[in-house]
Amino acid sequence: MSSQHILSQLNQIEAKRICIIKPSALGDVVQTLPILPVLRERFPNAEISWVIRDSFANLLEGHPHINHIIPFSRRSSARYWWNFLKDLKQRQFDLVIDLQGLLRTGIMTTATRAPWRIGIEAAREGSHLAYNLTIPDTGRLVPAHLKYWRVADALGLGETQRQTDIALSEEDRNWAKSKLSHQENRAPTLALHAGAQWITKRWPPESFAAVGAKAIRQFRCNIVLVGSADERPLTNHIEQLLHKFVPTGNVINLAGETNLKQLAAVLIESDFLLTNDSGPMHLAAGLGTPVTGIFTCTSSVRSGPPGDQHELVSTNVDCAASYQKRCPKRGPQNLCCMEELEIGRVWQALSRLISRHSAQRAGKAA
Repeated sequence: MSSQHILSQLNQIEAKRICIIKPSALGDVVQTLPILPVLRERFPNAEISWVIRDSFANLLEGHPHINHIIPFSRRSSARYWWNFLKDLKQRQFDLVIDLQGLLRTGIMTTATRAPWRIGIEAAREGSHLAYNLTIPDTGRLVPAHLKYWRVADALGLGETQRQTDIALSEEDRNWAKSKLSHQENRAPTLALHAGAQWITKRWPPESFAAVGAKAIRQFRCNIVLVGSADERPLTNHIEQLLHKFVPTGNVINLAGETNLKQLAAVLIESDFLLTNDSGPMHLAAGLGTPVTGIFTCTSSVRSGPPGDQHELVSTNVDCAASYQKRCPKRGPQNLCCMEELEIGRVWQALSRLISRHSAQRAGKAA
């Protein structure tokens, strides 16, 4: 089906109740946020709902274009699942957009009985059977941020400026400022996120510490370590190494101490983020914080944030960007991408990023 034909069909819709189905992951949720202002422009009077994993629901609270947040618990009983699907049907949606494309979300989409059920070409596990319209050019190899933005293209609003809105309260902002207030005012703040869901995405903590130490020495950076509660042992290790490498450095460890909105506020207060391919990478990029992103088993083109203000560094091993959660190599070659992606290369990327943005700030001040 041609893009023109899909556009003509979407122009016929007058939806009063819209549902986005995008439960996870954090980075994908963040990259989906820019379509909300587009939906609001196209359907100014519609009620917009979002099905999201309960652990990520905090991020959507207070969003100006979301009327209803529908939290979903992944680990749930059959009774819970039945009642959840029944609730979706009772909401009587006119238009449902499934941007997850898995069996679970395909079942959700079908359960709504919405007359318009839209999906993407990258849909798997039979979820495509739930759709009566598929947005073109949304296949597996299309960069994620473009894949979700194809919704805007299909609605004829692809030229709209992308906006990643997160409703932060004064309390969230003041909390972040208070946590970082002890740091030197004139020195840049570098956030470090060394975690990731897959072990094949996790550049070694010792390497993060080495780059962080160089940033302290050369740019007098203040360091803030971020991550989940499960990543606290990892950040503790990096914190200990940083204190060992540069005893006078300013380091604060906030892993496990933030909800998603507090994390967003910390990333806004930070000048830069050094990170693996992860949700916090996309959160920082969406909020305007320049990123140095590290890519081992994933592709910086397919999974990196949009824009030329970032520095994305990729490994060069033969299985790079294979998207395998477990390393395909055995023996001494296991996770060889971590060693191949040398500290020097990542440091050069971060140094370019800091130098470039520092020069831009100096030019504006002059």
